[in-house]
Amino acid sequence: MYASCRIIACARKTFDEMEVREDVASWSSMIEGYVACDRPLDSLVVFQQMRRANVEPNSVTLVSLLSASSHLACPSIGRSVHSYITTNDIKLDVALGTALVNMYAKCGHVEEAFQVFKSMEERNLQSWTIMISGFAVNGHRKEAIALFSQMEASGLKPDSTLFSIILSACSHLGMVDEGRSYFSKMVDAYNIQPTIEHYGCMVDLFGRAGLVDTAYEFIKNMPIAPNGVILRSFFGACRKNGKITIVDGELNRLMKLLLQEEPDLGANYVLAANMSALSDKWSDAAKLHGSIPERGLKKVAGCSWVEVHGRIVEWDEMGIGG
Repeated sequence: MYASCRIIACARKTFDEMEVREDVASWSSMIEGYVACDRPLDSLVVFQQMRRANVEPNSVTLVSLLSASSHLACPSIGRSVHSYITTNDIKLDVALGTALVNMYAKCGHVEEAFQVFKSMEERNLQSWTIMISGFAVNGHRKEAIALFSQMEASGLKPDSTLFSIILSACSHLGMVDEGRSYFSKMVDAYNIQPTIEHYGCMVDLFGRAGLVDTAYEFIKNMPIAPNGVILRSFFGACRKNGKITIVDGELNRLMKLLLQEEPDLGANYVLAANMSALSDKWSDAAKLHGSIPERGLKKVAGCSWVEVHGRIVEWDEMGIGG
């Protein structure tokens, strides 16, 4: 109860006060509680204490440990759990199999994730979603679309989240017609109301394909106002293609909307300045650039995460780039 309410200190205090903790449920609850409260390292410590107490983990415990491994992006822990499952001939039910697939996919080992996925006797919508997302996030977007088709053929109905993944995959692959088809199928065949994420995927799809005018018409006809992500995607496409075909008044309206949406994001002012420069409005571009230090803002530098000797580090930690 305490862990579910994210009062993990009280949960641990209650756990420590228990005179008898021989039941695996007590240990599993504490481990799961730490994972749910974003303290995966503490969950591993409790698991070590559990093993020293000679309490054997069950499927629920192993799912929590795999979740901790995913949070930490540490495949070595997940592989140890996988080895334990195999060695002890533990049945790979839907929950445990899906957790394994998620762990491997989150750690970038998509081939191993797919091997586990194929070995599962039973799969639910979450299993398919995690595997399709794993393919897409790790750059195997054609495989993601192919697996989506297999899922449809199996009789499962995709949800809103899955369509976001597929539309994003189409965008990165430059599959404009396919993206349009999936968007229409989502609305007409599955009666799913498009969200801001779906609209954003479509704008990104058109923008990446160089269809700037189509992207603008799509934004103009949206039943909801575009958010900062959509506007940045559109302006980024304009900058990449080196042209702006929309009228000045409409361009100014969209730029103003972007700065109103996220006034404290320095990158928005840089992007708006670039749009002004493309329109040969150099004085406006200079004002926008000058407003960044005036507001005490700065453009946040990009960063990456990589695995080195089984440990996840940032580029800065390695002394490479910024």
